[in-house]
Amino acid sequence: MDRRSPLPAQELEAALPAQINGRNSPELSGCCGTDLGDSVVPRYPHRMPKFECTVCGEGFEVPQAALDKYSGWEPKFCRAHSPAKKTKSAPKKRSFGGGGSKREENLTRAQVLEKYTGGPDFGVFTDGSSIPNPGPGGWGMVWVEDGVIVEERHGADDHTTNNRMELRALIEAFRVLPEDAAITVFTDSRLCVDTITTWAPAWEKKGWKKKSGEIKNLELVQELLALYRKHPDCALEWIAAHSGNLWNEYADSLATAWNRSIL
Repeated sequence: MDRRSPLPAQELEAALPAQINGRNSPELSGCCGTDLGDSVVPRYPHRMPKFECTVCGEGFEVPQAALDKYSGWEPKFCRAHSPAKKTKSAPKKRSFGGGGSKREENLTRAQVLEKYTGGPDFGVFTDGSSIPNPGPGGWGMVWVEDGVIVEERHGADDHTTNNRMELRALIEAFRVLPEDAAITVFTDSRLCVDTITTWAPAWEKKGWKKKSGEIKNLELVQELLALYRKHPDCALEWIAAHSGNLWNEYADSLATAWNRSIL
């Protein structure tokens, strides 16, 4: 067997690429980065650091090689909730209130009824907002049957978040409905739908715990889940926001009423 002696430290250093040849390189460390005098052998980034998704709260892993490639990058989304690649588009309109809201207009109820006609005309429609997020915000719900308003409510909070107001709107909607009601409750928050129909029951079975740590807005989630279960004939469904759905826009108007002088 040919037992060749290892390269001297000086020759090994010369053989390394210039960009990783040095003690201060982020590519060099650990047991795979062996110190040989004045030279260092690069480590092989097989580690998989863990992160928590800011949308669903579940843990996910990212190869160390990807983290090394993009210095300072802190992954915030798991694969299921990773934002779509942005395409070049026209400049966004300035949002009302100066708070970077997802909404581009702040219409009164009358303006909504005049402008929109599409979407379902039977159900309970909810919405919540915070401008900025976090910051002051509001919630709104409207119960409609055959295009006629049965009930509407709205409220506000001096310091809140979008998610808290979305949850609050749903809570108030289920409070209004009789327990034997058979109707669809709509929200434009996929997070709320997934939380109540999928994740919360699983967290409950584990003693209201999840792998990645704290459950955000736990008291609201628990309250909403209890109300949802008291209405077995009601469905909770997602509806697209700002897509011309009349009563979703109406609920949006109620949720942002605190931010204008006319309801």
